[in-house]
Order: sequence, then C-alpha cells, then structure tokens
Amino acid sequence: MTEDQQVVDSPRGWVNRHIQRYLRTGGEDGHEWKPGVPTLLLTTRGRRSGQLRRTALIYVHDGTDYLVVASDGGDPRHPAWYHNLTADPQVHVQVGKDEFDARARTAGDDERARLWPLVTEVWPAYDSYQEKTDRQIPIVVLTPGT
Repeated sequence: MTEDQQVVDSPRGWVNRHIQRYLRTGGEDGHEWKPGVPTLLLTTRGRRSGQLRRTALIYVHDGTDYLVVASDGGDPRHPAWYHNLTADPQVHVQVGKDEFDARARTAGDDERARLWPLVTEVWPAYDSYQEKTDRQIPIVVLTPGT
C-alpha cells in the first residue's frame, strides 16, 4: 500500500473513536477492545474511489494468519471493507504497535467450518449475527508479508 496516501477512517462514530485511540496510543488503548477481545486496524483500498480506508475489527490468530469476520452485525449486506479487499486483496494491518502488509482471502467452506468455532470463542455474538442474515458471513484470512 502507498504510505504517502491519506487514509480515510471509518465514519461510524464509535469505530472512528476507537481507531483514533488505537493510533494515538500505538494500540495500547484499543488493542484489547473488551477483556479477551483483541482488535486490529485494517486498511483496504476503495474499489471505486481508490482511497485507502481503515476500520477496526476483532481478530483471532490461526497460526501466523489473522482472522477477521465480515459480519457487520448481521446486516444483509457485506461491509464495504470486505468488498474492497475482494477487489484488491493487498491490505495493511496494525496489531498493537506492529504494522505490516498482508494478503486477504475469504476462507472456503471447509476452512470456514473449521475456523468458525475459533472466531465465536472470542466473540460469541457472531453466531447471533449469522442467524440474523441469509448471507453466509465470510471469514477473511489475513496472511502477513504476502
């Protein structure tokens, strides 16, 4: 990702405030959103605008990969960040003070079946989000350094 390009943060009020705290403190305030619930900052390139867009997401480790869930609280539509990374899978990630580029991909059906219990262990509400919507909520695998 181009580091000299302006990044646009999520306009959603609480998410934007979370991002600002995370950035201001190098993740010391914000990495753990709630007890046992870690978050990262994900920057994608807008599929139509080309602008860099940043949001805060809960994550889970799977080996050296990071898992994020495109739930949007069970909304019937995928979140914009998910559409962005399906158009351009090169993303930028900040976990605490560490920053790195990664490649994003959607977990396939068999892999998703294995990963779903991992993500719901950290955030059980994903199960209720899935019940609220007809779409299959994607799990995105972020592989650092690719």
